[in-house]
Amino acid sequence: MIAENPPRLVATDVDGTLLDDRDAVSPRTAAALTRAVRAGAGVVLVTGRPPRWIPQVVERLPEGLVRLCVCANGAVLYDAADDVLLDAETLDPDAVRRVAELAGELFPGCGFGVERVGTAGSGAASGGVTLGSVDEFLAEPGYVHAWGDSDAGPASREELLARPVTKLLIRAPELTSEQMTALLGPKVGSLADLTFSHPSGLVEASAPGVTKATGLAEVARRLSVTAAETVAFGDMPNDREMLRWAGCGVAMGNAHPDLAGVADEVTTPNTADGLAEVLERWF
Repeated sequence: MIAENPPRLVATDVDGTLLDDRDAVSPRTAAALTRAVRAGAGVVLVTGRPPRWIPQVVERLPEGLVRLCVCANGAVLYDAADDVLLDAETLDPDAVRRVAELAGELFPGCGFGVERVGTAGSGAASGGVTLGSVDEFLAEPGYVHAWGDSDAGPASREELLARPVTKLLIRAPELTSEQMTALLGPKVGSLADLTFSHPSGLVEASAPGVTKATGLAEVARRLSVTAAETVAFGDMPNDREMLRWAGCGVAMGNAHPDLAGVADEVTTPNTADGLAEVLERWF
């Protein structure tokens, strides 16, 4: 755990952590992050959000504060300054179909959506896709969106399951996400990595072993920073591995109960500048 020495890398989840209940970055939090960067630390967003939902977050931060962002629960590395996808880890179609089949057996009537990258543009090949600057969300008819309005494109189930994905979303609103994960996890085993960032009936499946921790570790490697020199903040089960990986893992006061047991400490809620409260020890 980081104690006296200031961290060289600040990693923060977005929703429920960096953003308050108005989806804003408080002046106190923005000031603490700015002081950290001026002192030489890097700041990286580590989120379940897809890359296309990152610019609206970066716009709420002081200019130039963030460049590298880990998206889709660790599956995508995104350069927010240049709007470029740098790397992607995908779940292959055979695994996508099998996970969907298992979910359909356990949760009759559940809906499916997929996040994909590399549908256009050019770049380095990775994980069966060609990286460009495009990512998309497709959902089958009847899929009940967890966050209200959605930018999903329509697709048949066959179309959804035919190509590699960065994330498969399984939706059963009548259950809790915890219930779904507990039932589906043993069936899926090592076929995919399961997590959730929304409490009401939404499970997110990624390639095996892909988590926010693996995405953050790649950013740290690129910046020549160690886990011991990193502080990470989060509030939901999809942050669990990241908090374990970081030298100092901090759960927000509003965090899911699961995080209290893995975090090094618990700060105040996102609505009470919990992130800033910790950073102000050093910056």
